[in-house]
Amino acid sequence: MNSTFSRSLAIAPALLLAATAAMAQTTAGGIHTITTAVPILTLSPDARGSALGEAGVATSPDANAAFYNPGKLGFVDYKYAVSPSYSPWLRKVTDDMSLSYLSGYAKVGDRGAFSASLLYFDLGSIDYTNDRNIAQGSFNPKEYAVTFSYGQKLSDNFGVGISARYVRSNLIGSYAGNDAQAGNSFAADLGAYYNKDVTIGAGAYNLAFGAAVSNIGNKMVYRTATTPSFLPTTLRLGTAITREIDAYNKITLAFDATKLLVPSPYYDDSKPVNDPTVVRANQDRLEKDIISGILTSFTDAPGGFKEEMQEINIGGGLEYWYNNTIAARAGYYYENQYKGNRQYLSFGLGARLSAFGVDGTYLVPNAAANPLAETIRVSLHFNLNKLSDAFSEGGAGGTQGSPVN
Repeated sequence: MNSTFSRSLAIAPALLLAATAAMAQTTAGGIHTITTAVPILTLSPDARGSALGEAGVATSPDANAAFYNPGKLGFVDYKYAVSPSYSPWLRKVTDDMSLSYLSGYAKVGDRGAFSASLLYFDLGSIDYTNDRNIAQGSFNPKEYAVTFSYGQKLSDNFGVGISARYVRSNLIGSYAGNDAQAGNSFAADLGAYYNKDVTIGAGAYNLAFGAAVSNIGNKMVYRTATTPSFLPTTLRLGTAITREIDAYNKITLAFDATKLLVPSPYYDDSKPVNDPTVVRANQDRLEKDIISGILTSFTDAPGGFKEEMQEINIGGGLEYWYNNTIAARAGYYYENQYKGNRQYLSFGLGARLSAFGVDGTYLVPNAAANPLAETIRVSLHFNLNKLSDAFSEGGAGGTQGSPVN
């Protein structure tokens, strides 16, 4: 994006507002979207999860497990695995934004695993100009998060996990008259996972349940400490049911429900956004501490219980595997029209060999003009102990596990 108009100086405050106004709202048409700092932390960075409608808290663990639920790490199959992912971002709007993700784990004994990941969001290049269209320099906004996780299997069926995360958000850069700064924050995730093989009639099933709270951390400060922004603290609950049809075919139904655990924006549709009463009420909500924000997030929507239900996003999908080698996926993600209106179908394919795998996803939004249209995501998978076996003499000694990871 090199257009002077699209990258004018006016873009800078807009970017800052979008990232820092945790209680921001749009009153037109009754839309009251909750916004937070670093919203990219809430999006599935890998192709498998995004193909299943962003569901992943209870799906079978792989190298990207800790993003959805660190409690799954105790159940990973391989000793070492790594997965890079990449997605060109908002291609209907620009050509220089992208989301990259690198994640991997190392198993510790039979019941635990450590994981590390790097999420990097490149927002492209901004060319600043003043009100007389005189160049004021350029800048490349970016956000990234570095995460370390550990998961432990407490029994054959139940595991828990924890993650620690450093987040940095640098949206503005420096130019004449700008006093903003890069935001920095530390956060934690907590997760639990349960799965059990059962027989129902003549069928063999695996039932899994997951719960996670992510991005519990200090507020992000961009300009002054009096205008902090909540991180996107998120509650995620879900289930995955896998049916083994026969020795070669199996299918999984996955479903997740998520809710932001941050204060809802205050609004009065009979008053403008800049009404002193509305401004003061939103400022009070910004000043809440993290715990208060989480606890009151279930009951503070101005529209009451109905609006609280509107703040719950749901996603799910079907995953089919043939011989643990070829996969096909389809999913759907739903966000209420008054809370952001992200609604789209997702389709994906995957393949696994002994040491290598690849997944791809394509998003199809409900609205043709949606900026998420034509979004693709690609993930690679490397099971490092299998890769080592492949090059060792005779290829013996590998840890066995399900190739679907």
